[in-house]
Amino acid sequence: MDLTVLPKKAVQGIISIPGDKSVSHRSVMLGGIARGVTEIENFLPGQDCLSTVRCMRQLGVSIEQISQTRLKVEGKGCSGLSEPEDILDVGNSGTTIRLISGLLAGQKFFSVLNGDESIRRRPMARVIKPLQEMGARIQGRDANRLAPLAIQGAALKGIHCHTPVASAQVKSAVLLAGLYADGETAVTEPSQSRDHTEKMLKSFGAHIVTEGLTTRIRPGELTGRKVIVPGDISSAAFFLVAGAVIPDARITVKNVGLNPTRTGILDVLEEMGADIALSNVYENSGELIGDITVTGSSLKGIVIGGALIPRMVDEIPVLAVAAAVASGQTIIKDAAELKVKESNRLQAVAGEFARFGVDLQETRDGLIINGGRKFGGAVTESYHDHRIAMACALMGLVASGKTVVRGAECIDISFPSFQTVLESLSGQN
Repeated sequence: MDLTVLPKKAVQGIISIPGDKSVSHRSVMLGGIARGVTEIENFLPGQDCLSTVRCMRQLGVSIEQISQTRLKVEGKGCSGLSEPEDILDVGNSGTTIRLISGLLAGQKFFSVLNGDESIRRRPMARVIKPLQEMGARIQGRDANRLAPLAIQGAALKGIHCHTPVASAQVKSAVLLAGLYADGETAVTEPSQSRDHTEKMLKSFGAHIVTEGLTTRIRPGELTGRKVIVPGDISSAAFFLVAGAVIPDARITVKNVGLNPTRTGILDVLEEMGADIALSNVYENSGELIGDITVTGSSLKGIVIGGALIPRMVDEIPVLAVAAAVASGQTIIKDAAELKVKESNRLQAVAGEFARFGVDLQETRDGLIINGGRKFGGAVTESYHDHRIAMACALMGLVASGKTVVRGAECIDISFPSFQTVLESLSGQN
């Protein structure tokens, strides 16, 4: 599917965005291994999260879809999952394959995890190694580096895992395996990654505590509960950047998750000079939620790196749009993790943004973008990566002439209503 975008000189609007992808995944998994019923509201019905639903159903969990965004999960308890009759297909979802690996490591049955071509290229050793240290029996392709993964459940022991990179997926897989371990399991990160798993485990009644960069968990049963999924700040980021880079813009995004481990995009945009205001802030299940209003501003280039990167790693492709419009140079560094996402996002941004005439170059671990130049519309490729497709679409809003994004159907992975929301913004072309 091709997505055609025309430039806009002004945009106004109050919009809502889909539920948070990370929280949606975790609510289904934890609901499935909790005792009792878990009701989930504002669930993201994107392809990745539906892969998690499908896998949990194959493991014997009853999940009723009350509406497109409301689910009822009948929990089986930590030891109640069943051996799947077929391969667990995670589709394009890295979160699904890595987190469910942690759940399956301590079961009493055999299972196989596989996914699409992208998943079969993504690094799995970072998850396999700590799980094997706990006693898990996992084998993967290419000397335990790649999927498919074959897991024979085993008795696990608690360990203290020091992750080489700040990765919420690795941390979460080890913590979920810790529910089945003999004794305490601890994870220490080099810097803070998103902490949705820790917050949700605590809300489900887990014995879990975080001190600094170390999180500790002890085995125990979980109890089902009601989960309200906040709006996904990674999806909101595309419209927050639109509001910042279009001169006569004012966009309010309602009910967005404001978890501090995810709000790096707000910090960066404000440092670049964006006019951002928060309102109607409240808390649910340990997660802050509120409205974000962005007004068009003059942006300047900055340096982005270090501990900030894990707090906004998914937003770097759209941040590159802000950098292209901003005056001066923006340097993005310490972001080598982007090379092993759904695509090599550093390479994809460098290649596709060059089609618009943006002055940028890819570095070993980031991008250097010289902003403030005029650029025109382009025909671009998505690389089957939802965030690259949406970033190219946003470039189309501020470029002169028509932009076409090829392979835009991949946007459904995280933001099925993206085109509808984009077209809902009123303003002049």
